[in-house]
Amino acid sequence: MANIMNSLYNMRILDDLARQETVIHKLHPLMKLLTTVSYLTVVVSFGRYEIGGLLPFLIYPVMVFTLAELPVKPILLRILIVSPFIIGIGILNPFFDQQGYLLGERVISRGWITFGSILLKSGLTVTAALLLIATTGMDRLAGALRMMKIPRIFVLQLLLTYRYISVLMEEVARILRAYSLRAPNQKGVHRSAWGSLAGQLILRTFDRAQRIYEAMCLRGFAGEYNTGGFKEIRAWDLSYFIGWALFFAVARMYNIPMLIGSLITGVIK
Repeated sequence: MANIMNSLYNMRILDDLARQETVIHKLHPLMKLLTTVSYLTVVVSFGRYEIGGLLPFLIYPVMVFTLAELPVKPILLRILIVSPFIIGIGILNPFFDQQGYLLGERVISRGWITFGSILLKSGLTVTAALLLIATTGMDRLAGALRMMKIPRIFVLQLLLTYRYISVLMEEVARILRAYSLRAPNQKGVHRSAWGSLAGQLILRTFDRAQRIYEAMCLRGFAGEYNTGGFKEIRAWDLSYFIGWALFFAVARMYNIPMLIGSLITGVIK
C-alpha cells in the first residue's frame, strides 16, 4: 500500500514542478517543445562511436535545471527507472563488436564505446523529455502539440492516458486497502485472490471511466480537450528557441571538446 501511495505522489511531482514561476516556466510552451524536439533530433543523429561530440549537449539540461530551479533528485530517480532497459539494450555490444580501439595507451573494444554512447544519448534524451514536462505541464504541452497540428485524437489519447493512469492506481490502492482490512495478518495478496481482484479492478475501471466521460460531456466535451489559450509568442520566447537551435547546430557540426583540446595543446606548445 505504501509503495502505491508513493508511486501516486511521485507521478504528481512533475505536475507540481510545472506550476512554478521561473524564467523557463514562463516561456511559451511551443518554443520549449520545439527546442526539445531539436535537441532530441540532434542528439540521436550522432554515430554509435561518438561520445566526445555529445559532451557539449550536457550544457542544455544543466542550464534548464539551474534556470528552472528544479530539484535534481526526482528527475534522476525517473532516469534510473528506465536505466535497466537502456543497459539491457546496450550491454551485448561489447560481445558483438570486439574490434580494437586505441584509447591512450590501452586498447579497448569498440563495443564498449558503443555501449557508452547509448547510455549517454539515452540519458540526455530522457532528461530532456522529463525537463519539458517538469517545466511545461501536460496540459500546456498538449496545447503546444495542437498548435503544431498534431491530430487531436493522438493528443487526447496522450493527455488522458497520462492524467488518468493515477486514477487507475487509486482504484488499485482502494482494492488493496479493502483486502488488507479483511486479511490483517496476511502479507501481500494470496495468489488464490489474484483473479478475483483483477476482475474487480477491470469492472471498477470501466465504471470509473464511464463516470469520468459523462462528467466531461456535462462540461461540454465534444472530442476536443480544451487546454486554454496561450499568450502570443514574445521576442524572448523566439530568441530562446533560436539561440539553442544555433548552439545545437554548431555543436553537431564541430567537435567542440576536440577543438578546445587542440587549442589548449597548441597554446602549451
